Amino acid sequence: MPLLSDHLGHLFCTVTGEGPPVVLVHAGVADHRMWDAVAPALAERHTVVRYDLRGFGQSPPPTGPFSETDDLLRLLDHLGHDRVRIVGASWGGRVAADFTLTHPDRVHSLTMLAPPWRGYDWSAEMVAYDEAETAALAAGDLDAAVAVNMDMWLRGPSRGWEDVAPGLADRLRDPMRIALTHQETVGQHSEGGTDRDVATITVPTLVGFGRLDVADFQDIARRYAAEIPGAALVEFPAAAHLIPLDAPTELLAALVPFLAR
Repeated sequence: MPLLSDHLGHLFCTVTGEGPPVVLVHAGVADHRMWDAVAPALAERHTVVRYDLRGFGQSPPPTGPFSETDDLLRLLDHLGHDRVRIVGASWGGRVAADFTLTHPDRVHSLTMLAPPWRGYDWSAEMVAYDEAETAALAAGDLDAAVAVNMDMWLRGPSRGWEDVAPGLADRLRDPMRIALTHQETVGQHSEGGTDRDVATITVPTLVGFGRLDVADFQDIARRYAAEIPGAALVEFPAAAHLIPLDAPTELLAALVPFLAR
């Protein structure tokens, strides 16, 4: 398991398989393990790189200013990958887009699954979620904050817990606790992404969303697909926000031919 280190901290990563490199960037409530159900199949055709963003999983939180884009660039340089296919989920999708905008010569293709949109006019439902999470963390109630995020991102607004695949909540709970524990520190030190227009992205792009996700993210996915020239839009009927967890088989069906281009 290669480990990238620099003067600001460490990024944990795993590398499996052989072939054209694919980098998987996890959601902001997860870590590299959210790709467990899709990575082995991708590794049959690709070198699959999974890593933990700072303050997630096994990567410690930052101790000074940092950039997710710069971190990814250093990781690729460390591993010797000049040009890669990038697949990002949720916040990882925005990191992938920022990297593509900043270093277009390093990207072969871009996949974003339910990514956020900077400056989006969030719905009352999303505002209420944010207020509930903020209140729980302010009260020091990490369990309550985890429950709020589980309801929003794993269960979603359109189904009950009985409709969520058994075991997913248990798999996500520990990564989510770590993410929420370091959330404030990461936010304080992150230098943010780029303001460059996504319409300038020229690499092949795939945008995906779950039909059971919050309406905001369905709208955002359509916006990305409309703004990025030639982008393809894929809907996952059985998925909420975390598509790699909810619909790995369907995701692979869309990803494998796209990554082969």
